[in-house]
Amino acid sequence: MNYKMIVLDLDDTLLRDDHTISPRTLNALMLAQEQGVKVVLASGRPTFGMQAIAKQLKLADHDSYILSFNGGKIINCRTNEELFSSTLTFQAVKSLYELSKREDVFIHTYVGDEIITEKDNKYSRIESEITGLTLTIVNSFIDKVTSPPVKVLMVEDPDKLVKVEKTLANELSDQFSIMRSKPYFLEFTEQGVTKGTSLAQLIKACDIKQEEVIAIGDSYNDLEMIEFAGLGVAMGNAPVAIKDKANFVTDTNMNDGVAKVIEEYVLNESLIG
Repeated sequence: MNYKMIVLDLDDTLLRDDHTISPRTLNALMLAQEQGVKVVLASGRPTFGMQAIAKQLKLADHDSYILSFNGGKIINCRTNEELFSSTLTFQAVKSLYELSKREDVFIHTYVGDEIITEKDNKYSRIESEITGLTLTIVNSFIDKVTSPPVKVLMVEDPDKLVKVEKTLANELSDQFSIMRSKPYFLEFTEQGVTKGTSLAQLIKACDIKQEEVIAIGDSYNDLEMIEFAGLGVAMGNAPVAIKDKANFVTDTNMNDGVAKVIEEYVLNESLIG
């Protein structure tokens, strides 16, 4: 198969644990782009938190795209234009806020280039560290949300959050797309919006066929795009449930898993190491 697009999750997939791209992976991605293959970043991160990586990969030079907020936005890296944008209503935000109080978990969202929450907590601080956005503690979460956000996160200890996820998935599956990006991040976007649905829109705009797409990810918010792609790849560090749905399981993010896929399926090199 002549693959024309590689879609990559960031954390624990493209990026190593120190949030850098390995030299081998960077080289493979640059060679793929030189051959005309589009490299697309697809992450739960806000757009701001993806731009430095897009610049490192020179996506603008190759007229490529960012799928941020779990597919809530599609951005053309060359023009910075939005191909697609989804937001939650104010009523939806209020409802999620009230449910976070009922379930006794922390909640945060994005206002401009800030992460806002009412209570300081280590999980929102992790989000700040990952994305590079400032964490701001506010008196009133609802009053601070002055424009419709793309997504809202409930964050808490993973053992507690998995129970909350089951409860809210039963209650809210017809109102939101609900997905886990990390064990301590439970994300809510507009119903029907996922990395998979946004990828479907993107390939139509790029005149690329579904079977010509490779999608690589490690977590539950990657599942829809892994299942959608012609070659859906799970990282070696992914949960078993994700690996079971993939066409192929590569090595871990710490052992050049992304590079090995590109070398084998795009650059047509034998796997080494």
